[in-house]
Amino acid sequence: MQSIFAEKKMKKNLAGVWLLLILIFTVTACSSSRKTIAVEEGWDLIAEDYVNFVKDKDVIQVVSNTPYTDIKIQAEKKDIVIKNFKIVYLNGDKLSPAIGSVLKAGETSNAIHLSPAGKIVRSIEFKYRSTGSILKGRGRVLIFGKRLYSYKY
Repeated sequence: MQSIFAEKKMKKNLAGVWLLLILIFTVTACSSSRKTIAVEEGWDLIAEDYVNFVKDKDVIQVVSNTPYTDIKIQAEKKDIVIKNFKIVYLNGDKLSPAIGSVLKAGETSNAIHLSPAGKIVRSIEFKYRSTGSILKGRGRVLIFGKRLYSYKY
């Protein structure tokens, strides 16, 4: 008789453990793993990419037909060593601004002025690399553009 009660109690405890595991899985699976980025008024996140540890050449396509007057670059997670940087406009013209060689993690570059009338950016070319250990992950570069026209609400 006592073993029947012990068996029922064990089944009840096992069911409770399973319910708890399902609840934990559901809560962690439904939560967002994406970081929210605070952007200044009038600025858009126009492109982003991960930076490798070896010398890396990337052409980052900008998928926007919005004219921008300025551009900023922000480093995330790791310091980024920038060797070369070019902005390619929609008409094929290129701008190669001088930029500091190292952008510290969490740091944003000064605004790079494109044109007072605004320019549509087709792509951005980088020759850069991330610093630090490969075991701790790669750095990420975020590119922001200042809109010529602000949104009307």
